[in-house]
Amino acid sequence: MTDLKTLTRGVYDGLRSGSDIDAVTEKYFAEDFVEHEAVPGLEGTGRDIPRQMFEMMHSAFPDFRADVHELLQDGDKVVARATFAGTHQGEFMGIPATGNSFEIDVIDILQFRDEKCVAHWGIMDMAAMMEQLGVMAHT
Repeated sequence: MTDLKTLTRGVYDGLRSGSDIDAVTEKYFAEDFVEHEAVPGLEGTGRDIPRQMFEMMHSAFPDFRADVHELLQDGDKVVARATFAGTHQGEFMGIPATGNSFEIDVIDILQFRDEKCVAHWGIMDMAAMMEQLGVMAHT
């Protein structure tokens, strides 16, 4: 059986800044991939969503990183506990660069078939991100 935790780590390693996002998408995401997490500013649920999201992240946060802290596998799914971080140096969701940094916790569930990710569910603290970037007041 394929080590899905190793595949998942490969996905995260591939999404770091400086990566070829198209190559990462081709290598790790199935053509029939389904995105279950709503991504602000992006429409659709297909394989193009993670590609668009991480191109947007790399453009706005050239030093973007995704640090994996824990991976748990159950059958064909892997749960990842990670941290996303970066410095806001380009436009992000219509917000001009602030120069501020962010670091947020992320929980992802990735489902695999034949060594490709076929589905993703995720939660990331966008409110904390916007607060750290200085574009939203603390509530």
